[in-house]
Amino acid sequence: MSDVDLTTTDLASADAGTVLDLAGAAAPEAGETPRAQVARWYAVQVASSCEKKVKATLEQRAVTLGVDNRILEIEIPQTPAVKIKKDGSRQGTEEKVFPGYVLVRMVLDEDTMMAVRSTPNVINFVGAEDRRATGKARGHIKPRPLSRQEVDRIFKRAAEKKPVVKVDLAEGDQILVTAGPFKDFQGEVIEVSGERSKLKALLSIFGRETPVELEFSQISKQS
Repeated sequence: MSDVDLTTTDLASADAGTVLDLAGAAAPEAGETPRAQVARWYAVQVASSCEKKVKATLEQRAVTLGVDNRILEIEIPQTPAVKIKKDGSRQGTEEKVFPGYVLVRMVLDEDTMMAVRSTPNVINFVGAEDRRATGKARGHIKPRPLSRQEVDRIFKRAAEKKPVVKVDLAEGDQILVTAGPFKDFQGEVIEVSGERSKLKALLSIFGRETPVELEFSQISKQS
């Protein structure tokens, strides 16, 4: 089995022209009888921000097409996140471990491959390109199942990863200090540290721009 540690970069680079070396058997060729009807996990690349839509649509299509006994699970690995809103309040949310991908546990055959590939907003399976013998056209992508180690690592990461802090602030944003010794001062954000729930801003103090560290709860974003 492969011991490759899948990361967002690994998956994002696995486009139609890239071979991702994952363990497991390739998709059966046309007319070939699968040696074993075993359900495995596969990574499927989807359009940006369409992960949930693909999951819901594919679940419905699996039933409609009569392959729900072979498309068994569709997952979007996520980890807890905390979003800091403009007013400094916190909102619980979730962060996708691999944005742009869903994981599907399925028995791979022509019917299940077609069900996945023809689902709106699906780009393709992650796998190896079967390059054409002649010409420059891209070949057919052969889905490759994830190894047991890779699957365990992905879901362990989703379960154990510390909450990600997301803040609706970026360098260059204008802020107003709403609490603390610099209350009512205005300034410009020069650094954001989501892990520490703090930022640095340039405030005009005694006519000079001075970098000051502030808590997210001490400021509000100006439009």
